[in-house]
Amino acid sequence: MKEDNIILSVQNIHASYYKKEILHGVSLCVREGEILSLVGPNGAGKSTLLKTIIGILPPREGRIYLDSEDVTNLSPHLRVRRGIGYFIQGGEIFPNLTVRENLELGGMDLSKEELKERTEEVFTLFPELAKISSRRAGLLSGGQRHALALGIVLMRRPKLLLLDEPSAGLAPALVKETMKRIQEINEDFRISILLVEQNLREALRIAQRVYLLKAGQIVGEEKIPGESILEEEKLEALFLK
Repeated sequence: MKEDNIILSVQNIHASYYKKEILHGVSLCVREGEILSLVGPNGAGKSTLLKTIIGILPPREGRIYLDSEDVTNLSPHLRVRRGIGYFIQGGEIFPNLTVRENLELGGMDLSKEELKERTEEVFTLFPELAKISSRRAGLLSGGQRHALALGIVLMRRPKLLLLDEPSAGLAPALVKETMKRIQEINEDFRISILLVEQNLREALRIAQRVYLLKAGQIVGEEKIPGESILEEEKLEALFLK
């Protein structure tokens, strides 16, 4: 029985690049069906934590549990199979393949029926991709590339989606659209989301809870709404000093 419907539990994680420790005993949890925002200044270790959760960077200490299963020593490939999706900053696509071929590659282990169903789900979520399904991905605009990269991750219908700055490099209007899509993914597919996002106000607007990471340590947790981290004075005190 899972405690409090927790889908991801990160416990006392220490992680390093070479001899420099970046994460100093980080612990957090993500509950089923929620959007959790992880915020903090540049260099705090946010992307490092996501890389540790997906398995790209092995921790020096600590444990990671997905659905109460210890996945600390599993490869990234096996963590994906267990249900973790990872959107890397900037998005990853295959530029020489068409939009549809990119999605099919993302769902390469699915049955023919599942592949068709998931592709149509992505096209419903991102109708702009349906219109250009035969276009080579290398010719897409920045916003279209982001949508396709997210679509590739969604082809496997993960239980938990790690998003590393999904709005980076996008125009302001596309940032709002991207956040709306993230909410739709969470609500329509009941996918739990751990969001790292440079646009603090947008990230906190769609989250149910937030952790503050500074210098490789969790220094605050808050439920939204409430006595809110969204207050302008508090934002400035936490992030701009």
